[in-house]
Amino acid sequence: MKRTLLAAGFAFAAASATTAVAAPEKYMLDASHSQILFSYNHLGYSTTWGLFSGFEGEIMFDQEDPANSSVAVSMPLKSMWTGWEKRDAHLMSPDFFNANDDSVVSFTSTGIEVTGETTANITGDLSINGVTKSVVLDAQLNTASEHPMAKKPWAGFNATITLLRSEFGAGNFAPFVSDEVQVQISVEAMKAD
Repeated sequence: MKRTLLAAGFAFAAASATTAVAAPEKYMLDASHSQILFSYNHLGYSTTWGLFSGFEGEIMFDQEDPANSSVAVSMPLKSMWTGWEKRDAHLMSPDFFNANDDSVVSFTSTGIEVTGETTANITGDLSINGVTKSVVLDAQLNTASEHPMAKKPWAGFNATITLLRSEFGAGNFAPFVSDEVQVQISVEAMKAD
């Protein structure tokens, strides 16, 4: 999911850039300002929220040809946080993800379709719970410019996607606990030194 978002952001930046670049340039996620927020319905009574934060990733950004850009992101599944320790433990149990310390969520982009001046669809392979599926992120560029404090190229964007947890082998208790999971992503990335 994350990787897709990054690719979209760079595709958008490329569409509005004025400086030509001969080859993709490496950008790194700013772990302190990148989050993935997810939500699902619990028995019709409430919406439960959770997040991933502090993850890292790499984007190869081709400003001349955004379709030539790519992104790769991964994070430990156990870094998921919902704000209640017992629920987090249940999500990591065999009822859902059966996670161990080596379990990761990863995303690798496979294509970028620029759909507007600041929008794009980013297709990529999302791997969760030992299952890999092609997904498409609906992404929006927030801004691409020189960071006012870091004084280097920086980009930020948001993206959304709806996932079915059953497609990733974590569909227990549906439909009482919704199969659909709404995902919101907001990331910043900086040009690598």
